[in-house]
Amino acid sequence: MLPLTEQQIRSSFINASLRERKSLTLPSNFDELSWENLDFLGWRDEKLPLIGYVVAFLDGEPVGIMFRKADGKTRNRPQCSWCEDVNLPNDVTFFNAKQAGPAGRNGDTISTLVCEKFECSVNVRTPQSLPYVGFDRDAAIAHRIQVLQDHVQNFTQRVRDGEK
Repeated sequence: MLPLTEQQIRSSFINASLRERKSLTLPSNFDELSWENLDFLGWRDEKLPLIGYVVAFLDGEPVGIMFRKADGKTRNRPQCSWCEDVNLPNDVTFFNAKQAGPAGRNGDTISTLVCEKFECSVNVRTPQSLPYVGFDRDAAIAHRIQVLQDHVQNFTQRVRDGEK
């Protein structure tokens, strides 16, 4: 992912009001982010525990999405729909994202199951155990990274374009 400034991040949100963009809290480690190891920038707001943010590139431009953690809990341990990691060291949470434009103003949302603190970029880069002799670990990691990027791109596009 390309490095972004605070101003680029705040102005990228497509489903947040001006007030929400101004009041968002950046990640506490913002100045130390390893941008080259991120497929998207995702974090939870330290001041608003039910709110999360994701900034990804879509058509060469940063696009930010504000998420709200859904009420309730799942009965079973769910799988993240972005990184698809089955050996997660973290919880997966159900998030809602208001759609951009008129659909969002009408209250339309899109929901997804995502790693609670948006750790997907780390998860896909973590080497898995060798399932068989000759398994190409690097190719598997590259594939997992591509799948994650595709899922984030598709979700971001659905929020931007108002698709269910």
